[in-house]
Amino acid sequence: MTTRMTLGKWTSVAGLAALVLSLGMGPAGAGTTGRITGTVRDAKKQPLAGVNVALTEARLGTVTEADGRFAIYNVPAGTYTLRVSLIGYASTALTGVAIPADRTTTLDVTLEESAVPMQEVVVSAQRPVIELGLTSNVSTVTRAEIATLPVQKLDDIVNLQAGVVDGHIRGGRREEVQYQVDGLTVNNPFDNSSAVQLDRSVLEEVQVISGTFDAEYGQAMSGVVNAVLRRGGDRFQWSGEVFRGDFVYDSGNRPAADELLPGTLQNYQLTLSGPTGFRHTVFLASGRYGVQDSYIRGQSQVLNIDHSQPDTVIYRPGTPDEVPVGYTRGWLGLAKVSNRSIPGAEISYQAILNHIESKQENWDYRLNVAGLPVQRTSSAVHGLQWIHTLRPTTFYRLDVRQNYFDYQDMVYDDVYDPHYDRYGPPFKVDGFQYDAILGGVSETRFIQNTNSVVFAGSISHVAGRSHQLKAGFEWQPARLRFGTPGHLVWTGTEYVRHIDEPAEGFPAPSTYHPVLGSSYVQDDIEWNDLRFRAGLRFEYFLPKATVPGDFANPANTIEGVEPVPEQAASRKVTLAPRLGVSYPVTTKTSLFFAYGHFYQMPQLGQIFTNADYSVLANLQASSDKDYGVLGNPDVKPEKTVQYQFGYKQQLRDWLGLDLTLFYKDIHDLLGTQVQTTYNNAEYERLSNLDFANVTGVTVALDQRSVGLVSTSLDYTWQVAEGSSSDPYEAAARRDAKEDVRPATVPLNWDQRHTANLTVTVARPGAYSVSGVFRLASGQPFTPVSDVGGFGGSLERNAGRKPSSFLMDLRGERTLGRAGSALSLFGVVYNVFDTRYFNGTVFANTGSPYYSRTDTAADQKELANPTRYYPPRRIEVGIRWEGGSK
Repeated sequence: MTTRMTLGKWTSVAGLAALVLSLGMGPAGAGTTGRITGTVRDAKKQPLAGVNVALTEARLGTVTEADGRFAIYNVPAGTYTLRVSLIGYASTALTGVAIPADRTTTLDVTLEESAVPMQEVVVSAQRPVIELGLTSNVSTVTRAEIATLPVQKLDDIVNLQAGVVDGHIRGGRREEVQYQVDGLTVNNPFDNSSAVQLDRSVLEEVQVISGTFDAEYGQAMSGVVNAVLRRGGDRFQWSGEVFRGDFVYDSGNRPAADELLPGTLQNYQLTLSGPTGFRHTVFLASGRYGVQDSYIRGQSQVLNIDHSQPDTVIYRPGTPDEVPVGYTRGWLGLAKVSNRSIPGAEISYQAILNHIESKQENWDYRLNVAGLPVQRTSSAVHGLQWIHTLRPTTFYRLDVRQNYFDYQDMVYDDVYDPHYDRYGPPFKVDGFQYDAILGGVSETRFIQNTNSVVFAGSISHVAGRSHQLKAGFEWQPARLRFGTPGHLVWTGTEYVRHIDEPAEGFPAPSTYHPVLGSSYVQDDIEWNDLRFRAGLRFEYFLPKATVPGDFANPANTIEGVEPVPEQAASRKVTLAPRLGVSYPVTTKTSLFFAYGHFYQMPQLGQIFTNADYSVLANLQASSDKDYGVLGNPDVKPEKTVQYQFGYKQQLRDWLGLDLTLFYKDIHDLLGTQVQTTYNNAEYERLSNLDFANVTGVTVALDQRSVGLVSTSLDYTWQVAEGSSSDPYEAAARRDAKEDVRPATVPLNWDQRHTANLTVTVARPGAYSVSGVFRLASGQPFTPVSDVGGFGGSLERNAGRKPSSFLMDLRGERTLGRAGSALSLFGVVYNVFDTRYFNGTVFANTGSPYYSRTDTAADQKELANPTRYYPPRRIEVGIRWEGGSK
């Protein structure tokens, strides 16, 4: 249900949020902590009361009740040793107990009678191969599993999960995903992407929730990615990693790799953790520096042009050495300090810092690399967290966090930099070197800055054994600033600068202060054999912007029409119900069903871009001026209704099956509307016009380690169709004189068949070898017919690209004793040097390798190596870890 409301004061909404919060209570620390439950019995299967049960690393424990049951709540996600002891019985330690965030781990323990003290019995715990009580598809990848996989970044891990295609979860648009760190959003509301880039070295576990998810998650329609970060312990520990590498491949359609350059890929990482020296205070600090250069080499020099003599070209003295045509230099820093001096409470501070400098790979600039713009990104996510346990079954969490993101894309920071005039705009000689840019510098100038503060809280109460009640809220005021900091217009001999002239089409960067808020209630009920999960989420958005009072007279300048003043964009309020049911058919089999409404505001950068309608003051029916697609701060939230039905079965103690059928009905997606004015002129603006639907099936088999081998296999079949693949697609079709009437066609990422296979052969403490195999059917493209010499597009996205296959490998050999070990490792990405993986194809053949015509454009496209998938990449390095006893 979506409604528009005009509330007199924000306090009214705050009061509603407080009312919703008072209706129920739920697990504090959502996204970072889990629970462990179980029953302790003797050898005769009789329950034991008064047994001490403790997770020593987490300093948490309890005693069993009369029926032998125990429960420990609010356990930080991680892997622990569970110690169970009772006088007259042999103490037992279960090692390797994995406790994922937001989940319940169940372990039953049997104690053996012992008249005299004896050595502790140590048992290796195994996580259930399938979790029968879940009503959503949740993939959890632990730190130990990440360590063996050929992955480096968080995105690499996400793309290995069932139903994920290049960041698109279950057929949704890429920006429909909520990214969280330790249970709090790190999305940049400008484009709904993650504000930080995380490396494998800082991850404790990664959760990918696809499809339906509980009411505690919002501002997402397709899925949730929650990265739980590592934390310090009571022992001083250290670990690090260094590797170097290069692209190693046969030339084929790519430029030949003439020599091995081990510095093309570099990574240096160090992590320290342990006690700070202050009472009950621990820390973790981690830093990483990485380098990746393009495998394509070019010349860096820029040509000087005597603009008074257009035929004169003067070479600037410069290095003739080859340089990469694009690069990335990235820093990642993590600092985390936790204090537990107050009984039952923990306060912590955490900071994640990113700084990335890059040049986007551009083959056109291979003879003029210095003319490419430089992208600089700096981000900081930091804040305080307070978790307080009021009693064993009731606790709450409060967070305050700043999400800061700063981005700029330009050659020179100052628009008045004299180098702009010295070199001029990019230029080429038609037909020479496939139209390579020979001189000048890019005129690209763009900045984007987001500064938001997230206030969040949650409270939890476990009511008996049948109810887990939870509720929470989030309040996020934000400041967004973006645009062009000075426009450059070339006169032929020099640049003219335009700083702030919106009427002439040269606006200055704009600043907005939107507010996002939410609250939720969630109840997890176990009744006999049924498990119900029901929740309700309230979401609020205040754009703090204005729109025309009459879109048919947008600038109030049409003669004879009464002006209508601008009006404030309305507040948007939504209520989203969520429901899940799980029924255990047997002790090893369950059925589940889930249903929910999911809302998300579109990318704020899109709705606020070009949103000054005063530029239309002179719009006439005969005007051919292109004003672009105007933004619209008054659009509604986008909406998805999801259904899923699933079957889970533990086929063996070491093999589990998960089968899920899902359907998504998507409405109010952002699209382009053609608006007609009272004087019969037309312009384009954003509106909630687009729609889509997704139908699919996922099948996952998870085989836990049998001897040395463990595997996982998943297959996804899905159909993703809709009216447009992005909000501006209809505008592009209109400009190309194509049919803009809405029609249901395959979306650009509609990959019907996707399969992922992971195989790991490992002996802990000795060696590990893992391989990831990915098979994908072709995504759509719009074919073009050249029959009879008449060129023209056929039905949109009616063709299919070729299928493709990728394989990555990682091997590691451990030297030295466990706990203080040195490891040698190697990683090979794209082992078979696959050139094509759902990339660009020629519209008249559907092949990436040839065209039916032999035009200059075709020749240029064939010569461009960046149209292919990146070549084979090899990395070799060392990893070490150790710690005090």
